[in-house]
Amino acid sequence: MNNKKFLAAVVGLGLVTLSACGSSSDDSNGSGSGSKTVTLVSHDSWAVSKNVLADFEKKSGYKVKVLEDGDAGQAVNKAILTKDNPQGDVFFGVDNTLLSRALDNGLFQSYEAKGADRIKAEYRADQDKHRVTPIDSGDICVNYDKAWFTEHKLQPPTSYDDLIKPAYKNLLVTENASTSSPGLGFLLGSAAKYGDEGWQGYWKKLKANGVKVVDGWEQAYNEEFSGSAGGKKAKADRPLVVSYASSPPAEVIYADPKPKTAPTGVADGTCFRQIEYAGLLSNAKNTEGGKAFLDFLLTKEFQQDMPLNMFVYPVVEGASVPAEFTQYGPQAKDPETMDPAKIADHRDDWVKSWTSLVLK
Repeated sequence: MNNKKFLAAVVGLGLVTLSACGSSSDDSNGSGSGSKTVTLVSHDSWAVSKNVLADFEKKSGYKVKVLEDGDAGQAVNKAILTKDNPQGDVFFGVDNTLLSRALDNGLFQSYEAKGADRIKAEYRADQDKHRVTPIDSGDICVNYDKAWFTEHKLQPPTSYDDLIKPAYKNLLVTENASTSSPGLGFLLGSAAKYGDEGWQGYWKKLKANGVKVVDGWEQAYNEEFSGSAGGKKAKADRPLVVSYASSPPAEVIYADPKPKTAPTGVADGTCFRQIEYAGLLSNAKNTEGGKAFLDFLLTKEFQQDMPLNMFVYPVVEGASVPAEFTQYGPQAKDPETMDPAKIADHRDDWVKSWTSLVLK
């Protein structure tokens, strides 16, 4: 979910990514046997409140060092290439679209984090080996501009099928599935919905109905989508965009002045669920620190801190979310999902086929 930080920044939240000091002078990555520094490797959407991280450091005795390695795909690939001499102890941010790649390449070692029994059943994975720990979830969904649809006296779409109807011609903008996490999620959602054969026919119809494809989320949401704060300034003309279920609450929370209702909505029947995981890296130098940090990621304190920092939802029982999430961006009731192993088997071929179908 690499574009969450962009989402927050667009609507005015300055996220602070914390890289705590404390690495020892004789250890290049700040971790080692007996070290009091634990090093987290992540994509660059990692964020946590200062006081929450400080509380972990005080209770555990470890200092946290954070290394950000670009988007999720780039970070995972780099972690695999350096697995014999890893940059850190814990990796956060591999999601269900990339999970099998990480597991097949031996990126993680086994550790069942404390509190794992509180993880909701639908998010659990790798239960026989416990190489990864689910940390958060989020839904990739089509968002719509409420004002545009009211003005044009048109009901917003609610499903994948709606998007190919003539009434919605030339209204949707999505991201390139080969370069964008939400773009890939939308492709996988359509494959889950229509099956291995049917998704290509669906995309042919979507292309014929005028879908616009841009490289990434920032351009789609902030420049092409008429419902976002950035899109309004850019005089954007597409009232439908592939984004996140958490986009509407962000538009409310960080608007000034705050609107009484979210200016955007979610087409609930167009969602694909992403789940992000963390794991103890194989050959980690500070395994005890890494284990303590994984335990921390499942605490109620951290889980409840995530929504307003990374615009994701907790995965543990009993963790609450801000009222704005419940009101303006509830999780999809029945999102499309796909087994990570199937994603691994088909992802590259699907992206190649999608590129040929939609971009050529």
